[in-house]
Amino acid sequence: MADESRIIPINIEEEMKTAYIDYSMSVIVSRALPDVRDGLKPVHRRVLYGMLDLGLMSNRPYKKSARIVGEVLGKYHPHGDSSVYDAMVRMAQDWSLRYPLVDGQGNYGSIDGDPPAAMRYTEARLRKMAEEMLADIDKDTVNFTLNFDDSLEEPTVLPAKIPNLLINGASGIAVGMATNMPPHNLTEVIDGTCAYIDNKEITVEELCKFVKGPDFPTGGIIYGYAGVKNALETGRGRVVLRGKATIEVAENGKEKIIVTEVPFQVNPDEMLDRQASLVNEGKIEGITAMRNESNKKEGVRIVYEIRKDAMASVVLNNLYKYSSLQSSFGVNNICLVGGRPQLLNIKELISNFVAHRHEVVIRRTQFELAEAEKRAHILEGLLKALDHLDEVIALIRASQTPDEAREGLMRTFDFSEIQAKAILEMRLQRLTGLERDKLRDEYQELMQKIAYYKEILANESLRMQIIKDELIEIKQKFGDNRRTEIVFAADDISMEDMIADEDVIITISHLGYIKRTLLSEYRTQGRGGRGAKGSTTREEDFVEHIYAASNHNTILFFTEKGRCHWLKVYEIPEGTKTSKGRAIQNLLTLDGSDKVRAFIKVGNLEDEQYINNNFIIMATRNGTIKKTALEAYSRPRANGINAINIEEGDQLLEARLTNGANEIMLATLHGKVVRFNESTVRAVGRNSIGVKGVTIDEAGDRLIGMVCVEDAKAESVLVVSEKGYGKRSEIDEYRITNRGGKGVKTINITDKTGNLIAIKTVMDNDDLMIINKSGITIRMNVDELRIMGRATQGVRLIKLDEGDEIASVAKIEVDESESVKDIDDSSASGENTNPGTPESGPSA
Repeated sequence: MADESRIIPINIEEEMKTAYIDYSMSVIVSRALPDVRDGLKPVHRRVLYGMLDLGLMSNRPYKKSARIVGEVLGKYHPHGDSSVYDAMVRMAQDWSLRYPLVDGQGNYGSIDGDPPAAMRYTEARLRKMAEEMLADIDKDTVNFTLNFDDSLEEPTVLPAKIPNLLINGASGIAVGMATNMPPHNLTEVIDGTCAYIDNKEITVEELCKFVKGPDFPTGGIIYGYAGVKNALETGRGRVVLRGKATIEVAENGKEKIIVTEVPFQVNPDEMLDRQASLVNEGKIEGITAMRNESNKKEGVRIVYEIRKDAMASVVLNNLYKYSSLQSSFGVNNICLVGGRPQLLNIKELISNFVAHRHEVVIRRTQFELAEAEKRAHILEGLLKALDHLDEVIALIRASQTPDEAREGLMRTFDFSEIQAKAILEMRLQRLTGLERDKLRDEYQELMQKIAYYKEILANESLRMQIIKDELIEIKQKFGDNRRTEIVFAADDISMEDMIADEDVIITISHLGYIKRTLLSEYRTQGRGGRGAKGSTTREEDFVEHIYAASNHNTILFFTEKGRCHWLKVYEIPEGTKTSKGRAIQNLLTLDGSDKVRAFIKVGNLEDEQYINNNFIIMATRNGTIKKTALEAYSRPRANGINAINIEEGDQLLEARLTNGANEIMLATLHGKVVRFNESTVRAVGRNSIGVKGVTIDEAGDRLIGMVCVEDAKAESVLVVSEKGYGKRSEIDEYRITNRGGKGVKTINITDKTGNLIAIKTVMDNDDLMIINKSGITIRMNVDELRIMGRATQGVRLIKLDEGDEIASVAKIEVDESESVKDIDDSSASGENTNPGTPESGPSA
């Protein structure tokens, strides 16, 4: 009965769940997955630490592998000896690790799959790179934990000066997950890490400029970049690897294929056996003989002799297609972050390593500071004792025991117990003049070190600089060139490379339809003509924006709510002159109530000099103006970014690209223009509101346009009213005033002219595209409009039907080859208005 009372009934399903979860977590954390900080699994970490325990540094004699395995098994890793030896062997094989950590002596196997000799025959010691992994481990830089029998302590992670996880990779199968991380080039990884330290906001795409892709120890060729890009950006991808092969022609005219590098983790002998089977089966034709001529001195050399009537290039493609001469490496960057498995991209891997090194530097500095302060405390006591040498000697001689002398020193001279002990243990030779000077020099040096350590602990940027300097030193010691070449496959050809860089017209309608049309589709017409039929739109729609660009340009779209979006011009759907285009909501991720108000054509957003020396000027309906460096808008995001903070009741109206030295002209609906220097507007960040550009004090008035003047002598100002009247004036007609002024009159607003609809800066070789609300377009040359005074009425630019109005005016810069005019016979001749009466209108 007593035995029955000790039996506890348990639900077997719950017990199985609990036991399996415990088992799986044990495998994940303690066996199969590497730590993101040092890139090691527990067994590898224990092997390296055990070798450090044995003093097997790179400049010390080798020790038998059996001795090392026994040390690791007995102290830290209570598992089978083969697991420890296999782990150590792999760390010594230069075809398994890109940067081996163990220096092995003896037979450690071969790339052909030959096994290593037994551990009693081989010897090993640490490599210099492994010493960098273990550096400063004795300075309280990492946490230690008790070993399996609580008799010793072992590190939970190594200090790792080197980003080992990235440069050596890792592979392992856990429970429910696996990891397969490729190695990378040390030089590239350190360059990328330094770039991250300099700019924590660096994007993965920018990091890819430094870390080009995996760099395998066996070399080979990465065929195609798409998989590499996915792996770097997401942590998952499929990298296609090819052996490096050349085609040679023998004296007898026969061709040979010589393979000198094979894909990573491919056994050349097994590959040849499989290829021989394929030749016998007839899947690969044209090979008369194949042999493995590899040796330790010259490395891999596999020779394929080609039949005289066969083409070596075709045979090589078949070898790639059907055999492991082309293989794939499935990247799966899962590792332990804070004890939990996570999938990380290249930036996250680097940031976790930098965070680990940052903690190591802090803990190392705290340790060194404490040690320096301890030593300084003792030196202060010794120096004080030397200053009172006779009294100290007399006190010690008068004491019966060391304890009495120690207490006497503490009582008489206010020494601490540590200082008193140091004085009693001081050798008599330290009393000589030279030794006393050495003590003072040592104390001064220590005080400088203490001040430096305190500065490090107080200054994060200094700590980051230390990490960077240490990485650069590692790069100088161990950095090398890439072994694996990256070649672009047909799939990697970008869409931009396939599209001709032609000039196009981009049109956006009032209801948000966008298209691009070849510039050559628009005929040049004379001033005053009725124009040709443009976009076919709904009755309530009309073309509102028109822009000239080229297919390879990038367009920045600015919405009335202050958002910025990016689009390559060739990504805009192509349409004819009469088609309505595609809804812009299908191309950009826009808020349902938002609307594109301005767009800017920019060049290469990767050119740092270009983006840092150009600015975007924005203006809102209420007269606010804001200036921000183009660099702030050089990193495209799928959902767009905030370009400007818009106040309640306001909206973005215009955005212009400037070089920082332009003049700004702002025009209002009621015909006022203010002109001021761009330098009066200070550059601010993306999320700022901006400053007042023009004062609007009339009811119903608002800002309708902004222009940026580069050369006031070469350019002129064109203003257009909504009822088809316009004129050109010299820019100097508008005097320079302070930013925020009311401006000067540019045109008289009458029922005949309507309000101001557009303001543009133009030159003689420019063309104008004028579009009215009914969809009619007309293109004319600017040089047909003579220069008039600011107080003139202007001329009729376009005939309008009853009730129709101008919707938009765009300036088109054309080549000299396009200067020939194609005048439509059905176009009516232009009608000049009386130039004596000034007229005005709003600008778009």
